[in-house]
Amino acid sequence: MSEEQRPSPAPQHRPVPDGRERHAAERLFGEQFPLVERYVGHLASSGIVRGLIGPREVPRLWSRHVLNCAVVEELIAADARVADVGSGAGLPGLCLALARPDLRITLIEPLERRVQWLDEVVADLGLTNVRVLRGRAEQAQDEVGEVDVVTARAVSALVGLVDLTLPLLGGSGELLALKGRSAADEVGKAQKKLDRLGARSTEIVAAGRELLDEPTTVVRVRL
Repeated sequence: MSEEQRPSPAPQHRPVPDGRERHAAERLFGEQFPLVERYVGHLASSGIVRGLIGPREVPRLWSRHVLNCAVVEELIAADARVADVGSGAGLPGLCLALARPDLRITLIEPLERRVQWLDEVVADLGLTNVRVLRGRAEQAQDEVGEVDVVTARAVSALVGLVDLTLPLLGGSGELLALKGRSAADEVGKAQKKLDRLGARSTEIVAAGRELLDEPTTVVRVRL
């Protein structure tokens, strides 16, 4: 990797988690915690410079982004193959890869500048359980191969998201869509399409109840 391609070193003054956040991070990431600190440093530096994260998000990187994503690991079985659609800044894909080294994760992202940043950060962190794929989810099924779980965060409303994500499962597996307060409304609007696409069950679950002040809302769709 050339010096021009390498992301900026994680800054010395990167955001520091408060006591509750640090406790949650150490529980979730274990010995990977120093790597997560470095990842947060990249988000707060090159991630902002290159337009993946807004500057106003820096104080909330731990609570609103990294921990919010990482707690979803409790919903994923051991050794699962995961496709993360619309990875952007690696949320939730890189967070899950850091929390769960047993997972094999493909980050799917259509924008070249984001793919380049992801490639650089994955290499810088030395992650061997992650690959980055440039492309649109609806066109990536052959390259991704068989997966057990598809994840997505801030990609689109559920009624559109299911068209992008469920085909990647090949008829078996589950979608974990990280959502907010609109989750129930989105499920209602997407229900007919979910039925048509073969959803066996759809539920709204809260991840990270024991670790976060505000658990992560996840729409879980099983085929």
